[in-house]
Amino acid sequence: MPIARKDILLWLHETAAVMAENKALLTQLDSDIGDGDHGANMQRGFQAVVQKLPELEDKDIGTILKTAGLTLVSTVGGASGPLYGTMFLQMGSMTMNKDHLDLSEWTAALQAGLSGVVMRGKANPGDKTLVDVLQPALAALAAAGENGLTLQEALLAGAQAAEAGMRGTIPMLAKKGRASYLGERSIGHQDPGATSANLLLQTAAHVWRDSI
Repeated sequence: MPIARKDILLWLHETAAVMAENKALLTQLDSDIGDGDHGANMQRGFQAVVQKLPELEDKDIGTILKTAGLTLVSTVGGASGPLYGTMFLQMGSMTMNKDHLDLSEWTAALQAGLSGVVMRGKANPGDKTLVDVLQPALAALAAAGENGLTLQEALLAGAQAAEAGMRGTIPMLAKKGRASYLGERSIGHQDPGATSANLLLQTAAHVWRDSI
């Protein structure tokens, strides 16, 4: 079964809960190499998204994702607001007027989101950012589609690649954001933005495992 409008709403709702549950982790990671506000920012942003969900229940997927993006831009502080906001806005543009998404359409939406993040943040793979999670997850989704895997299998493969990408940021030298000011001292720390991006994709794989 494809990803339906109700599944997108469920994903956003559960993501807010996951960000709240992991607020302390994100705060600690950001305190190590940033200014320590990533946990609070992500919790605040997705709680604001949840407040918008009741009015979006009859909207198409693109409208839902665009509304989430605009809400994140206006409520998430620091660099994360523009990055995640742009990601969701671009995903929304790719899915306008759609009520269901198959694997290729979800992959295309995530590709648009990644392109938006790269455009906004000017980050490349290896810079120790959320790109290091989104890019391998997207590659895994695309490969799954080419190999004829089911949507559930593809989502699991994408989530596994996302987690590996997140772990892969630990030995990296930060080249973007506040963490880059630390130079060599950024090595050995997991990137908070990569961690929140991983949580986003893990949540999708988890909540859609049984609903699609």
